[in-house]
Amino acid sequence: MERSLRAARVATYVYFVLCGTLMGAWVVHIPAIETRVGIGHAALGGLLVLLGLGAFGGMRAAGPLTDRLGARAVVPASGVLCAASLVLPALAPDPWTLAGALLVFGFANGCLDVSMNAHAVHVEQAYGRPVMSGFHATFSVGGVIAAGAAAASAAAGLGPAATLALLGAAGAATALLTARGLLPGGAAPTGDGPAPEAPGAPAGTPGTPAASAETPAASAGSSADSGVRRRIRVLAVLALMVMLSEGAANDWSALHLKDVLGAPASTAAFAYGTYAAAMTTGRLLADRVSARYGAAAVLRYGAATAAVGITAAALTPWVWAAFLGWALFGLGLSGCVPQLFSAAGHADPAAAGANVSRVAGLGYLGMLAGPAVIGWLTHLTALNHAFLLLTLLCAVTAAAAAVLRPAGPAAAPAAPARASAPAGGPR
Repeated sequence: MERSLRAARVATYVYFVLCGTLMGAWVVHIPAIETRVGIGHAALGGLLVLLGLGAFGGMRAAGPLTDRLGARAVVPASGVLCAASLVLPALAPDPWTLAGALLVFGFANGCLDVSMNAHAVHVEQAYGRPVMSGFHATFSVGGVIAAGAAAASAAAGLGPAATLALLGAAGAATALLTARGLLPGGAAPTGDGPAPEAPGAPAGTPGTPAASAETPAASAGSSADSGVRRRIRVLAVLALMVMLSEGAANDWSALHLKDVLGAPASTAAFAYGTYAAAMTTGRLLADRVSARYGAAAVLRYGAATAAVGITAAALTPWVWAAFLGWALFGLGLSGCVPQLFSAAGHADPAAAGANVSRVAGLGYLGMLAGPAVIGWLTHLTALNHAFLLLTLLCAVTAAAAAVLRPAGPAAAPAAPARASAPAGGPR
């Protein structure tokens, strides 16, 4: 059992790296594809919206499918589809074909994103301690791999189509070869026997057909389902706010230093690098922090730190202080999304895929909207003052962090094992 769990954890790491590599490979080739198709920045912006809409559709489709068929079927299939569709944008001869290619690639990427996160929830449940942030940290490793592969292929004289085709073939092979390590079915093999009852349900054996308990059990089950739905809606709104903040940082951090503080372009580029490095570092540490202090503390103090960081970056007149502010912003946000995704999956393990898809889908829309919202605000105020919206969103997230407090024994992956659990189970 422990060996299969370790294999499942390694396999999950591989799929997160694969997802980051495939998306990173597309990102680093955007300028070349834009030139090849002959479109401007404005048209490209519209096409990128289609990529996001495709991803949103893929997330909504893959969640229930993962619950129904199991991650071992959906994750590798999504990985192969994402890898195979990677080359399509580089083959597009015109904007219309590129639009279709981005819809397909976005859909496949959304399927992979949600299905691998749903599997990560089951791995975390089996381990009985937080491991989700570590998976998200390895996504960034994929971006580094993509950048290195693009540089190497350019030095070898390969064009975008050949490079993306090679990366896609390698990605498809990786997705297939790694599938054996995934957990079978849709639930984590914890070895604890029957699934725990929903919080608030009456004591007794689940499914007992006793007539005297039927009405109270049905009422308790309905109440528990309603509570899960409310919890998922709150988690989705928080993911929207956090990922909107992430999206704004992705597109506006470098421009902030260049246009507001007057830094040279070469210096301004390090603003995003500082933010991204701090976020990756934070995600490598967040699991340990969550295991010791709880997911609610990670979200509360992380969002509060992000609020302080973006406020400092927005209001400081000094470049060095802006770098510090962006670093704090990335560090603070680093553990927030993994905690929200994990909580969504653990709210109802039998519907982990569907719940993660709801939270991730709305969060992804926030990430797409973030740059546009800040851009719209710049018509009303200065760019650095527009960042104060992110301060507000982070502050609200910190105030609402109590939603991550477990509602019962089944809701918290880090909770102590029940007395009836067999000794030597996964920890």
